[in-house]
Amino acid sequence: MTIPDLFRRITAKFDQAGIAYMLTGSFASAHYGSPRSTQDIDFVIAATPAQLRQFIDFLDGDDYYADLGAALEAYKRESLFNLVDLTTGWKIDLIFRKSRRFSQEEFRRRQRTSLEGVELYIATAEDVVIAKLEWARLSESQRQIEDVAAILRVQREALDRDYLEKWISELGLDQHWDAANQRL
Repeated sequence: MTIPDLFRRITAKFDQAGIAYMLTGSFASAHYGSPRSTQDIDFVIAATPAQLRQFIDFLDGDDYYADLGAALEAYKRESLFNLVDLTTGWKIDLIFRKSRRFSQEEFRRRQRTSLEGVELYIATAEDVVIAKLEWARLSESQRQIEDVAAILRVQREALDRDYLEKWISELGLDQHWDAANQRL
């Protein structure tokens, strides 16, 4: 099974359960910047407990592993839970959209696009940059800074600079933004 097959299968399950989603993380940054190896697939989701139950019910136990209890706890905490595709071994992080202003705006701006031949929702380039900068701040990961620099190299002229500057300032990401720009 290929990554496009996996995207197709999981987004069909989201749609079937009525769960709004967007691809983010390394696959999104590779779409806008440079590909790199990754260990997981990240989706931000907006789901109710009822939709979560339905989603997990739709998953075939021979093909997926997901824990409903962990999903419901992640919902309460606005955090994440894991889904494992047992056919491929891929770990899929399902991250609940947070209630803060940036997360609401980021999710509202998601775009439907074709990725590896599959139509799906993906975070915008600007929002991937901001999310990567936040992860860099939380983890002190240079890999996140490299991902941002790659997006800047490829997308520089197309990026909404005013939007980026607004959120980088509001979220206190200036130091990591400067670090990414130094890698250009």
